[in-house]
Amino acid sequence: MIGIVDYKMGNLASLLNSLNKIGAEAKIVKEPSELALCDRAALPGVGAFGDAADHLKQSGMDKAIKEFAQSGKPLLGVCLGLQLLFERSEESPNALGLGLLKGTIRRFDPLKAAHSIKIPHMGWNKTLFTRPSPLFSGLESGVRLYFVHGYHVVCDESVVIARAFYGYEFVCAIESGNIFAIQPHPEKSHDAGLRVLTNFAAT
Repeated sequence: MIGIVDYKMGNLASLLNSLNKIGAEAKIVKEPSELALCDRAALPGVGAFGDAADHLKQSGMDKAIKEFAQSGKPLLGVCLGLQLLFERSEESPNALGLGLLKGTIRRFDPLKAAHSIKIPHMGWNKTLFTRPSPLFSGLESGVRLYFVHGYHVVCDESVVIARAFYGYEFVCAIESGNIFAIQPHPEKSHDAGLRVLTNFAAT
């Protein structure tokens, strides 16, 4: 059973439908106590980092997610869900992320870009693998996935499994033990996205 964390900030229905489409057993988890009963968990998210961090704390889901990660069960962060796994974000300087991984979320910087860019980064982009990961099994480096975000993670290279280019290179997927996360939306990325979800369900 894959528990999709509901903290009022996620694209829950689309992710649930995609998991059902690949034949995975999944449900939306609204109570922290439910999460521990799941075999895997997915932390989706759309919106502002600070609001999301507040919702997680107010609902008690922050502690539930940390305990789930510490249990060794597979955890998948998607888009804002990836960002929340880290410590802080420039979007909301006073808010604390889950701190499961060391790193900071930074806004795309047009001054660093090799060409003019619009923020947010929105649309299909190549995902370039930096090392093998079960999350990308059966996919080739350069596969196109769908992105919608204005911020990206800056973190230790040891957890990076993929990068993308939007004005400059940025980290778009990470893996650290039982924790996986991806900046693009697999539920919006057609067959390639379904493959990512299938791989996660098999971890």
